[in-house]
Amino acid sequence: MKQTIGFVGLGLMGGWLVKHLLKDGYSVHVYDVEPKKINELVPYGAIAVAKLEQLPQLVEVVILSLPNSHIVARVIQDMNLYQAPVPGLVILDTSTADPSISTELAASLDALGMYFMDATVSGTSEMCAVKDTIFMVGGIEEVYQRCAPIFLGMGRESVYMGKSGTGAAIKLVVNLVLAVNRVGLAEGLTLAKKAGIDQLLALEVLKKSAAFSKAMDQKGYRMVHRDFYPPIGHMTTHYKDVQLMVSYASKLHCPVPVISFTAQALASEMAKRPGDRDSSAIICFYDDLIKKE
Repeated sequence: MKQTIGFVGLGLMGGWLVKHLLKDGYSVHVYDVEPKKINELVPYGAIAVAKLEQLPQLVEVVILSLPNSHIVARVIQDMNLYQAPVPGLVILDTSTADPSISTELAASLDALGMYFMDATVSGTSEMCAVKDTIFMVGGIEEVYQRCAPIFLGMGRESVYMGKSGTGAAIKLVVNLVLAVNRVGLAEGLTLAKKAGIDQLLALEVLKKSAAFSKAMDQKGYRMVHRDFYPPIGHMTTHYKDVQLMVSYASKLHCPVPVISFTAQALASEMAKRPGDRDSSAIICFYDDLIKKE
């Protein structure tokens, strides 16, 4: 029998995840600070929840899709779980998280008979819309196995990464490589331009070459055409994630010079132009570098 699910955070990713769960036959109670987002999902079969503290009493599994770990921690507080624990409740955090905070939350909830799993997602909102995402999960393996059908209801596949915090950590690793790919693509297209090569033609060659990466499919044409709206991943979100990568690596005394440069490039770009553009707008940083006075 399918578990009853509560879902908190109905943004670009969360909204699609809820729709997939409903289509797969799950009963889903939904909450967001913006009532409009709740109302948009009710016609699909979602059950609206008026107050966050009511949610844990109605479900067996709570899924979170929130901007960062600090908001995740606050939502857990607002669900009143420390004052009124719900034994056996499972919390799946799909947010891009700080591994250290995920580990702390897991320990504090485990002491009260509840389970916190860092269940991060790899994929853009466009990939999420067609269930082409992968869930990378850290926490207790037995709980992961019980929740495996839920992950398959929301995405293409899931992988158990290990102890608490490893799901959040691998998401930072994946995003780090993606970020470096984007910067590398922007830099290559800039060199092509300086060499007198049409950037669109350069992109087509790159896609057919050994240099191909998914970043070219997802961001290449946006870079070439400077087409940053509507975004499939905001610059502000990308910058927040890159800052988290640099901070986490620092805690581990791990050298990450390339992503550190990327953080500075993003900071420079966002200081000059809107942060609500798509993350492919990193190419504008290079545009400024080659701009003639």
